[in-house]
Amino acid sequence: MRKLMTGKQAILETLKEQNIEYIFGNPGTSEGPLIDMLGDYPNFKYIMALQESVAMGMGESYARSTNSTGFVSLHVDSGLANGIALMLDALNTGTPLVVTSANYDSRKINETKTDLAELVRPVTKWAVELDLPDQIPSALRRAFNEANSHPKGPVYVGFTSNALEGMAEMTITRSLDKFDNVLPDPIAIKQASEKLIQSKNPVLILGDRVSDDQANDEAVKFADLVGLPVYQSRGAEVSFPSSHPQYMGIHTLRSQESRDELKNHDLVLAVGMDPFDELFYWGDVILDDHANLIHIDPIYSRVGKSEPTYLGIVSNCKAALSQLNEAIGSQNSNQFSKRKTSTINEVETRRKAYKTLVESQENWNSTPMSPARMMYEIANSLPKNAIVVDDAISNRGALRNLIKAENRDDLRGVRGQSIGGGIGATMGTQCAFPNQPVFGIIGDGSAMMTIQGLWTAANDNIPCKFIICNNGMYRVLKVNFNIYQKEVLDLD
Repeated sequence: MRKLMTGKQAILETLKEQNIEYIFGNPGTSEGPLIDMLGDYPNFKYIMALQESVAMGMGESYARSTNSTGFVSLHVDSGLANGIALMLDALNTGTPLVVTSANYDSRKINETKTDLAELVRPVTKWAVELDLPDQIPSALRRAFNEANSHPKGPVYVGFTSNALEGMAEMTITRSLDKFDNVLPDPIAIKQASEKLIQSKNPVLILGDRVSDDQANDEAVKFADLVGLPVYQSRGAEVSFPSSHPQYMGIHTLRSQESRDELKNHDLVLAVGMDPFDELFYWGDVILDDHANLIHIDPIYSRVGKSEPTYLGIVSNCKAALSQLNEAIGSQNSNQFSKRKTSTINEVETRRKAYKTLVESQENWNSTPMSPARMMYEIANSLPKNAIVVDDAISNRGALRNLIKAENRDDLRGVRGQSIGGGIGATMGTQCAFPNQPVFGIIGDGSAMMTIQGLWTAANDNIPCKFIICNNGMYRVLKVNFNIYQKEVLDLD
């Protein structure tokens, strides 16, 4: 039903229809009309940040934690620019966000009025700036639809003061649920299952989109069936239980051990990830000639994007793994059983070796304490229902080895290439899970970038806990510089 209202009212009415509960923002004068209108909508919880990366971090982690679209309100061009780094991360990693800011009167075209949509177009799926109030409902419906459709990502909608203060008759309806889970091609599943059965030494590497597609159980069933070793890529979500006897840990080409590991396998099954996406250049082709890559992913443009691919399957991860499990069934069960026993023994040997290393007298009682000792003590002190937000960065290896994560929401990493998202991500996760204790483990370099977030936690009574790693340095830079010197330049 069409109803006469202002543009600012249309925004809040649309957010209400979209079941938005939280607005994460850092407002300025141009957003004043919207902030003023919030008094008439007490059901919205506006969480105010003092720096835009905090607001972006909250919105991004809240979106992933609730499997919904996060809503972030920034300020004109200056505030919007401060959010660009984390918008780029959300674009690259697939987090659905609707980001907004307000601009000046559209008639001030000669007075330093910025084209806001053009400013963020490279880091969004879709960007638009509105001048008329009656553009708002349809544009916001499209924004939520775009953000939550594969490939998911951030969308930007800007509002001039004309759009906010103007009046028009408008129809407010929500963007309806959209189902875009692609099923795999049956021929592809048949070929993949045959290749897996023929393989002498396959390996499974899982990415964040396995978790995003709710495919963790199917991944466990597949691993149990085929008996192969399992890694997670250097992502942020839990796609496989860390206590599983076939779980090898995190696979990253930044590690010489991980690069060497690939040479042992004749088949790599990569699911829900961008295979071998890495900061440093390790060659135009990563796998040896004897190895084949089968790549399963819901985003068609990512499949076969960089690494030569024997078989690419565009599919929802849950559907593809489920159909692979059915296709393989109990075939060649003796071979699978022997492989599973061998894999379990290898994992057990590696875990014992790691435990011996970190608990050696030299490492265990060092001053200051080692990262492994820190993570060990934290792991043994966490409540059973705790959620850990991982922004440990250079200490992430110790965290992922010692803090167990069995299910998707046990541990949530900060994903992307930027640092500074951890404090906001911890608060956003706490907003999504108000009845569970949330602990953010954050490197001191990342924490210093958005330390203003502590004010937000106190101001809005967000009861999360921040554990800051006292590295006493910008440690990740030193770690990566050592890799660059020793492994890229091959210097002693």
